[in-house]
Amino acid sequence: MDAHFRLIPEAIALSDASDKEAVLAQLAQQFERAYGFAAADVREALDEREKLGSTGFGRGVAIPHARLADTKRPVAALLKLASPVEFDAADGMPVELVFGLISPENAGAAHLHALAAISRLMRDEATHRMLVEAADVEALVASFTNANDLDAA
Repeated sequence: MDAHFRLIPEAIALSDASDKEAVLAQLAQQFERAYGFAAADVREALDEREKLGSTGFGRGVAIPHARLADTKRPVAALLKLASPVEFDAADGMPVELVFGLISPENAGAAHLHALAAISRLMRDEATHRMLVEAADVEALVASFTNANDLDAA
């Protein structure tokens, strides 16, 4: 599944963000730490996308996403929130998993394929449960790796 996007262990973190603004700010910082993007550029792009409508996916998951010029391929970051945060999701549920995606500016199909891959991953009951129940970053990384191994099998 990760053939559609890259998610490195350094892009996975626990978060104590208490509202949507703090979540997006931390996600932008995570993209900067893991992939070297300017956090301000990521944040601006994510905010622009959120203005079009919430990226609250449902089932306690949000998938904030955007496109940036200096990106070679879709890359992802994952935050597990210490406590659920209101994200204006379609199902009204607060969010506890935030899967960020940054794609190249001109990556129409690649961006959509990456979003679809994340969506499939988050709809899988076993994977969703493993990620929600992960107690630390190592467990999150292992859960994500296991989900991809299972998908390839």
